[in-house]
Parts: sequence; C-alpha cells; structure tokens
Amino acid sequence: MDKSLRFTKQHTFAASLAAVALIITLSSGVRMVRAQATPATAASSDSELIAQFRRVEVASVSDALEQITGKRMYMSHHMQPIFTAKFAGFARTVQLKKDEGNKDPEALTGMLEAIDQGSTDSVYVMVVEGGEDIAGMGGLMGTAMAARGYAGAVIDGGVRDVAYLRKIGFPVFATGIVPSTSVHHYRFAGAQIPLVCNGVSVNPGDIVVADSDGVAVVPRAQAQPVLTLAQQMDFKEHSMYAVIEQLKSIVAAVKKFGRL
Repeated sequence: MDKSLRFTKQHTFAASLAAVALIITLSSGVRMVRAQATPATAASSDSELIAQFRRVEVASVSDALEQITGKRMYMSHHMQPIFTAKFAGFARTVQLKKDEGNKDPEALTGMLEAIDQGSTDSVYVMVVEGGEDIAGMGGLMGTAMAARGYAGAVIDGGVRDVAYLRKIGFPVFATGIVPSTSVHHYRFAGAQIPLVCNGVSVNPGDIVVADSDGVAVVPRAQAQPVLTLAQQMDFKEHSMYAVIEQLKSIVAAVKKFGRL
C-alpha cells in the first residue's frame, strides 16, 4: 500500500477517535452541569430532610408555612421548653382521654407501646384532654424515648420529672410543669392518629420543628417546598445583620433584601 494513503487512513481514523472522545466529553460535561443545577436543598432521604430542617430557624419555617399554606401552623406561647433546645423529627402521635377514677391496669398500656414503636428522628406528640395540670409524661417515658433515639417530645398537657429530663438532656415542650399523674385519671385513646395539638393539626409523619421561638408543624407532603423557602429566608435574614450594622439602618436593609 502506498505510504501516503496509509498515513491518510491512519490520520482519518485518529481524527474520528478524537471526535468521538470530544462528543463523550461534552456529553459528560452537560450531564455534570445538569447535576450541578439540581437544587442543593433537595433532600435525598428522610434522614437528610430532617437534618436540613434542624439547620433552619423555626421562625423561618413558620413564615414559609404561612406563605405556602396560608395557615397558622405554629403552636401558641403556652407551649414552652423545659430547657433551651432545638430539634426536628417525624410526628408520632398519641391521644389521652379523661376517664376519672378508672381502675383498669391496662388503661395506659397503649401509650407505652406507642413509645416502644418509635425510633430515631421520631417526635412524640401527645394531646392530654384538658390536661394542662396533668403530666402526660415524665422521666420514665423520657428515658425510653431518649434510648430509642427520639428527637424530642411535644405535650399538649403537663410534664413532670423535669430535673431528671434535664439531667439526661431529653428536650420536651409542654404547656405546663406539674407533679401530677395521669394514672387513674386518663385512658389511652389512640396512637398514630390525626390530632389537634395546642391548636395545630398534626398527622402521623408530619415534621415537627422546635427551637427557642416555639414549635411548628410541617405537613409531610409540603416538606420540601417549605424547607427550600425557609432556607432562603434564613440566608437573607442572616445576611441582613451585617448590612444593618454597616448602614446603621434597618429601612435600607429591608429595601435591599426585600424582606422583614
């Protein structure tokens, strides 16, 4: 074969390989750009979703909920922490109903079983009917929740054994601190059922967030858009602090960032 012809064929083949390699590289680059364009806030799993909610402020979550749902999804000022705490997790709901003077040894067994069925990232949400002065939980229940990895508890009712709960560092929000018991006064009325806790609807699996500003409840189906908006609000607000200090004007900062 003529040397010049052989060189031409080899050159053509090499050029073809180079073109294929370029196409593959460009294609990969497009895929990488598309992957990078995916919102950083999108949670890949339930545990990651909860981890991200733990990093945003409840005030921002509450504002985001109001914008997205048009509803108040935060609990009242009566819901107070037994110590300063911040947590987020999936609601595990329990209801207690009044049953004054009952002698049934099994009256509250379901309440205890509900605790044992929870796990990491659970938040125990209990409604004690008319129970502001009745302790819905105490040290024994708190110990069980802590051992199972619960994020915390929210009690529409009282809490007791507060010194011990503080000692083990298990966070509880409740509407009162009282020494009373629910034994012989209440009966278990259901677990993993829809509740209205301190005026807010809570369904099993909803996301409960709590910090020094209070407690809010995020419907599970709207968790991602609420999280994304809350993250944006947090970013703007935290960025505004330095601008307010620099300009010595909150009016100018609000105008610059478009939020209050």
